[in-house]
Amino acid sequence: MIRNRLQWLNTMVSEPFYLLHFLTLFSYLPIRVSASVVLSPEINYRLLRREVQAVLAFSLLTVIQMVREETWESFIADTLLFGKVFLFVLALFVDYHLALWYIMVYLVISIMTQQPVIQELGTANALTPLQLETSLTEGDTSRFWLVEFRASYSSACVRTSRIFPELSITYSNKDLSFGIVDLGLFPNAAEKYGISLAGAGGIALPTFILFEGNVEVARFPVADFDSKVSHPPITKKLLCRHFELDRHLLDYVNGK
Repeated sequence: MIRNRLQWLNTMVSEPFYLLHFLTLFSYLPIRVSASVVLSPEINYRLLRREVQAVLAFSLLTVIQMVREETWESFIADTLLFGKVFLFVLALFVDYHLALWYIMVYLVISIMTQQPVIQELGTANALTPLQLETSLTEGDTSRFWLVEFRASYSSACVRTSRIFPELSITYSNKDLSFGIVDLGLFPNAAEKYGISLAGAGGIALPTFILFEGNVEVARFPVADFDSKVSHPPITKKLLCRHFELDRHLLDYVNGK
């Protein structure tokens, strides 16, 4: 537990995405102290009330997201989003030039950096399209393969990158294997497996496909190009239910 927390703190400090966001967020403090010298007591009082309200609202939303989100990546992404919104609102009370400055800073950060995807794979295998095809067609490999098609440039893939490795640790066995294909590295494989990299028709990355042998038996999100309804947030519980992972594990244990 302590080791995981130290690794997480090291990531927060070393990754430019997190470091720049947190530095920008906390830059409000010295700016606020400097502004209090030139602002009138009445404006300072009104601004302090707004700051207290913002901190309380931010804390409440953060606690709610901490309970709802399954991964730190999702929680931090949402927390940073809330921080940007409240920082912009407070900056408007100080001076609209400051609010515009924060907008410019966050635009530069979003262009220059990207939230990193988790590198741990659990017991899942990082596969090239050729390796995946070989694994699906060879008779001496697992009967079932659950494959995640992801891309590191997709924010949705980053937010859920921890879920699939954790599922693989719990459910992988000799009958069910887990694989990951990076469509950012192999975009030509997307068409073969009916995946839209642009998210057209309601389909978006990541896409999860369960194969039995070389045949697709289930996928999430479902390929429905006529549907305009977005799929629910990806969670371990949702994927377990959709692909019946508990049943597959019980079948393996019982020798079916």
